[in-house]
Amino acid sequence: MVAERFRSVVLVGAPGAGKGTQGKLLGQRSGYFHHSSGEVFRNLNPKSKAGSIFTEYSHRGELVPDRVTIDVWREDIERKIDEGVYDPARDLLVLDGIPRNANQATLMDAEVEVLRVIHLHATDEEKFIERLRQRALKENRADDAKEEVIRRRFEVYREETRPILEHYPPSLIADVEAVGTREGVLETVLGELEPIRQREFCV
Repeated sequence: MVAERFRSVVLVGAPGAGKGTQGKLLGQRSGYFHHSSGEVFRNLNPKSKAGSIFTEYSHRGELVPDRVTIDVWREDIERKIDEGVYDPARDLLVLDGIPRNANQATLMDAEVEVLRVIHLHATDEEKFIERLRQRALKENRADDAKEEVIRRRFEVYREETRPILEHYPPSLIADVEAVGTREGVLETVLGELEPIRQREFCV
């Protein structure tokens, strides 16, 4: 029996904020399950139902509708439950990469009970830009290291993703300075999440 709504935390942040890094670190801890939508979509089997839908839209040069995106997310979550890697009764679900816009946040309200929104931000955004540039060079992704490409990603974030912060009550949002060591940032994030996890899951 799948829970009606999954108790969750949403990671929000500009490119280079470290959502994936913090999500993975949380996922390595007992009582947290990290779900990266980016990884799910990148690894879709083209012959699966979800993969064929994504292929159909991309071949037509069209964006996949938000509802389809959430259906794919739900299908993967249920698979993780069936495989025994995610237990909604035991684990706080860490959402990384979804919702990506305000409409998705609205649609996700029927799927998840958001207990906290971790907003990873930087007082100096240029530090995120430098972080992205260094990562692209390290991973040999020359296009991603270009200044104009990086700044365009920030524009898209500000236009499409950042507005999801307005969807949630201010009381749910925790601003976390994301420039620093990953361990230091994780300590701050856990300071926000552990009391919630212990309360909700009666740890």
